[in-house]
Amino acid sequence: MKYIDTLYTQTLEIKQSKFISYLLPYTLYEHTLQELKQSHPKARHFVVAYRYLNEFKQIVEYSSDDGEPKGTSGKPTLMVLQGADMIHTAVITVRYFGGTKLGTGGLVRAYSDATNLVLDTADIFEYKEEIKRKIVFEYANIRKIEYECLMNEIEILEKNFSDTPQYLVKSDEKNMQVLLEKIDRLVTII
Repeated sequence: MKYIDTLYTQTLEIKQSKFISYLLPYTLYEHTLQELKQSHPKARHFVVAYRYLNEFKQIVEYSSDDGEPKGTSGKPTLMVLQGADMIHTAVITVRYFGGTKLGTGGLVRAYSDATNLVLDTADIFEYKEEIKRKIVFEYANIRKIEYECLMNEIEILEKNFSDTPQYLVKSDEKNMQVLLEKIDRLVTII
């Protein structure tokens, strides 16, 4: 699965109709849609599609044609997101009607092409599910633990120095497994 971390936009013009596509992280979807409706009051349609993982690690998908003929805009946009294996990502395409009807096939191509156009310009990252672990160890091992975290791309989220040091660490499952194997005798996982 793949994701993006910022907003991208591209415009496609077909027979005087403008298709302005916005590719954005899902967390920005609601706010961005409201902003676009205010900043494009003369636009005819605001076609949307998104995909994200819920708390049960299930993919949630949604699309809307927003007044375009059924199945000609939202679904093709969603299919492009599916084909690119995007997650935690939304697309909003603002359409200004140019006076010439494109037909159902033309609309499907236009919305698909607009989404592909904006996807082609985006910096896309590989999605890795991250896990957190709390580790406890002796003060004498702090340098070794921090070195291994650095070398294995483990982020130290919290450091607690009470009776014994406790770190809350985060990384993808593969890197976490490598770290825990290397420092197995030095730490206790709580």
